[in-house]
Amino acid sequence: MTRMLLAGAATLALLGACSRSEDPADDAAATVNAAQDAVSGPVGQTSAATLGANTAGGFVTALATSDMYELAAADIAMTRSSTAGIDELAGMIKTDHTASSTKLKTIAPTEAADTALPTALDERRQGLIDNLNAAAPADFNRVWLTQQVAAHNEALTLLNGFKDHTETPGLAALATEIIPKVTMHRDHARQMLDAM
Repeated sequence: MTRMLLAGAATLALLGACSRSEDPADDAAATVNAAQDAVSGPVGQTSAATLGANTAGGFVTALATSDMYELAAADIAMTRSSTAGIDELAGMIKTDHTASSTKLKTIAPTEAADTALPTALDERRQGLIDNLNAAAPADFNRVWLTQQVAAHNEALTLLNGFKDHTETPGLAALATEIIPKVTMHRDHARQMLDAM
């Protein structure tokens, strides 16, 4: 697993080196940010499969944090991108993840009473947001879409791992309900990324 992560980071570093700007510091920062984003996806999926999918508290924390990231990333995209498709997808993500968060806040106190909903992003997702804010205008759409594919893959790992959790039927039903929308977001982002 570590070798795959390092290989992915090295590949991204090489790709970043191919599109150099005139400021070497900008190139170095973009390369580091791309490597961080690339490593975040596999780390998130592993975490979702092991920690988030096994307990009600882990699921609630993971889903709430995922929704917070998606809402923050959608706001940034709606501000920074001038591409109609990005704006449309960001709006859809904002609507759907706001609804998910609202339902989670209703169900969590009953089925995961000992788990407080997080109020801030974890360090990994805050790093993704920082990377979005730091992305050069010409790279923003690609960075945002790449993050969206990885983040939605992570969310799908979490949701699919928890949908049959019979001890907490409300949370399991929420996971099942959200899966089609998260899949649609991921597929839409992937199609847009592939078309670039």
